[in-house]
Amino acid sequence: MAELNAENEATYRALARQLDAMPNGFPATQTGAELRLLAWMFTPEEARLGSVMTMEPESPDAIASRAGVEPRAAARTLKDMVRHGLVTMQRGDRVLLFALMPFVVGSYEAQLPRMDAEMAALFEAYFRDSQGMQAVPGPSVHRVLPVGEAIGNNVEIHPYERAAALVESAKSWGVRQCICRTQQHLLGKGCDAPIENCMVFAPVEGAFDGSDVNRAITKDEALRILREAEEAGLVHSVSNHRSGQYYICNCCTCCCGVLRRVAEFDVPTAIARSAFLAVVDETLCIGCGACEDRCKFGAIAATGGVAVVDPMRCVGCGQCTLVCPVDAISLTRRPEDDLLVPPLDEAAWQAERMAHRL
Repeated sequence: MAELNAENEATYRALARQLDAMPNGFPATQTGAELRLLAWMFTPEEARLGSVMTMEPESPDAIASRAGVEPRAAARTLKDMVRHGLVTMQRGDRVLLFALMPFVVGSYEAQLPRMDAEMAALFEAYFRDSQGMQAVPGPSVHRVLPVGEAIGNNVEIHPYERAAALVESAKSWGVRQCICRTQQHLLGKGCDAPIENCMVFAPVEGAFDGSDVNRAITKDEALRILREAEEAGLVHSVSNHRSGQYYICNCCTCCCGVLRRVAEFDVPTAIARSAFLAVVDETLCIGCGACEDRCKFGAIAATGGVAVVDPMRCVGCGQCTLVCPVDAISLTRRPEDDLLVPPLDEAAWQAERMAHRL
């Protein structure tokens, strides 16, 4: 971890502002917890370059010019930043191009190979001091996907709303440890849910062969991981747009940075609900309370001998349907005027998110 002192504090503060200017956001805290976290992730030299970068890919010379750094030194530092999971790199016309990654989802998740107890504690301090990183207006970062078997055959469901359909459409698959459970375990907290179940996939073959972070798996293994996550009571979530998906998180409210905002800070809009709503057949319900215990969002109350769903708190994950002993709960599509249609793709999401932040 770089020392955070008066000499480099301004650099880290400038980097924090640059990250917060992105659609994903990186809000400041009164305690400066975000600066201490950045000082762990970025060396002063890396922070200096990052503080003048954006999500738009640029050449080392252009970045070095704005940062007042010698171009060759900047190029070396930028390559180090790629290895540290802080920036992305792509090939341009006879030159490599670099872009700053958002904090979440982005450079934070890329710290999985580097994360230790010190970073886990620094992130926890930032998470708490920022009140769960202050969910901003506009489309949420993540969206819930329902348990597939909870939806009847006569209910319309689009491919982008089904976890299994996303897996089926890919040509290569991988799995990595959940950084949220990793972070909580390093603090001696968290749950005993499976830790290696953050899934990634790609439209080309062999995308994860030789990866240091993702373990390449088969499609059948990916589908098995989905089923195991559902059995463990985990909630499927993906990036909040309809096309261009490349990962599925399997989340819990005790570890997941997104769902903890809902559970600990009561911010129900921290994650976009699915297009579905749990409904109870009162003629079948026996009021046993199994669904109430299973729901991570406080959306079901089994009182008066029958379970009642709060549609404002229900995120449409379908976990309650898996534990009902009499099949009294199912998911139905929300009314059209109650649907939250995700933006088309990541670019549309970014534009809509920024429009709400301005």
